[in-house]
Amino acid sequence: MSRIIVVIPARGGSKRIPRKNVRIMNGKPLILYSIENASALAKDHDVDVVVSTDDEELMGIVRAHGMEVIERDPVLAADKVTLDPVIYDAVLKKEAMKGIKYDIVITMQATSPTLKKETLISAVELFEKEDFDTMISCVNKPHLSWTKKDGQIIKNYEKRLNSQELPCNFLETGAFLITKRECVNENTRIGDRITVFETDANEAVDIDTEEDWIAAESILKRKKILLRCVGQQKLGMGHIYRCLTIAYKLIGNDLLFVTDSESHMGIEKLKESFFPMEIVKNDWEYEEVLKNYMPDVVINDVLDTDENLIKLERKYTNRIVNFEDMGPGAWLADAVINALYENRKNKPSNVYEGSDYFFIRDEFLEEKPKEFSEECRNIMIMFGGADPSNLTGKLYDICKVLHPKMPDVEFHFLTGFAYENKEGITDDPESNIFVHHDAKRVSFYMKQADLCITSQGRTVFELASMGVPAIVLAQNEREAEHVFAGMGNGFINLGIGEKTDSLTIIKTIQYLADMPKVRWEMRNLQLSKKFEKGQERVIKIILNEE
Repeated sequence: MSRIIVVIPARGGSKRIPRKNVRIMNGKPLILYSIENASALAKDHDVDVVVSTDDEELMGIVRAHGMEVIERDPVLAADKVTLDPVIYDAVLKKEAMKGIKYDIVITMQATSPTLKKETLISAVELFEKEDFDTMISCVNKPHLSWTKKDGQIIKNYEKRLNSQELPCNFLETGAFLITKRECVNENTRIGDRITVFETDANEAVDIDTEEDWIAAESILKRKKILLRCVGQQKLGMGHIYRCLTIAYKLIGNDLLFVTDSESHMGIEKLKESFFPMEIVKNDWEYEEVLKNYMPDVVINDVLDTDENLIKLERKYTNRIVNFEDMGPGAWLADAVINALYENRKNKPSNVYEGSDYFFIRDEFLEEKPKEFSEECRNIMIMFGGADPSNLTGKLYDICKVLHPKMPDVEFHFLTGFAYENKEGITDDPESNIFVHHDAKRVSFYMKQADLCITSQGRTVFELASMGVPAIVLAQNEREAEHVFAGMGNGFINLGIGEKTDSLTIIKTIQYLADMPKVRWEMRNLQLSKKFEKGQERVIKIILNEE
């Protein structure tokens, strides 16, 4: 087994960030991150870890954590002294103490707190296996770059290419430099046969400025968040869309989507998002994902959960947040967010209900409602991403009947990504019917609408934010329990769509089109609701910051 020494050079003085190495970074002194990473090597290697410093405060911190200090001579602590003689001095002193000669010398900077233990361990294992003199931690950042020569700005490339087509451009991260002992002297630590160990950009922060400090602290505060969701024809796509909306607001954390192998539509949509994703067939496969990922937070958006699922997740995480969950597992979760349900009796204390907790998409915060029009000229019809009851088809036939009675009205159908009956829903200009498949910005169409016919899911909140009076037809019995879509909030609710006869729908549409005062009152009720704070509330609950 190779004898390894890790030397962590750390001066007390720092001009750009005063007391840099002893300042608290995300809860502990900066110097401890490198010490803890280096100490992790002791499990499988014969390793000594020493800190070379001239600073008494640093010495105290290091010794308090059971680590050894090599006191640095003042001449080696000057500003212009490079690391080569510092590392050589520490190695010589430690070798003299132990009466041995090391095989490998590792330099680890105290200014690389985002380096992961696993990365360092992998690098050392590779170095021992391969025949290199020196291995340097690097990050690959290919960019078009320029330099200055003889007073002229000149390019460092031959041909302008996209970054992914450019040759490798390895930048040293400062996290570690591994070298054979015979390559270490007072002038160098680098041998002839050199390789690089490429690290992720998140592990490559080298703290030199206040901006670096902020970036490193942000990375260290990241949480690993697993989003379990489903997207099927029967269940619709609302769970997938909600989790994606939440994920975009959690950027800056490590995110992993997990869905089941039956969620074909959901899988396709998640692939488009480019978020990391795992597909599982059963609880055993799901447990393997949990075991490997070890999330800080699990988000379940799968409707009702059972106790077994939550107990399984609890083995691998400390926080579980569920959406739209009225199953027995809800009692075991840390938080349950049911924006679509309100005022339920015997509600557990961990449940957050009602429109205050609706996580609205950014586009509805950016768009402003249109001016109210007494004339109803634009009617929008949308029934979600999947529309499992094919209410779109029902309204398509109704609008053909309505056109002769309402010749000046345009009917705009928005069909979702997972809608299976697209071939039967096409533009019919003669009937003033226009179809928009998988619209990327729904708020644009809502802003044009004077009236909408929709299902009883999250779309009702979005319509309310845009002040669009609506007729609601529920997809199923469960959706009919969503209480927000009532007259008190600006909606006429006709119950379950499959059970509502076409004549009732036709008469209701005609009634609202001919009654601008009613639509005006409905609009005012909708716009009295404020959704701006919903995102903030939900994110705080997920991250346990409320």
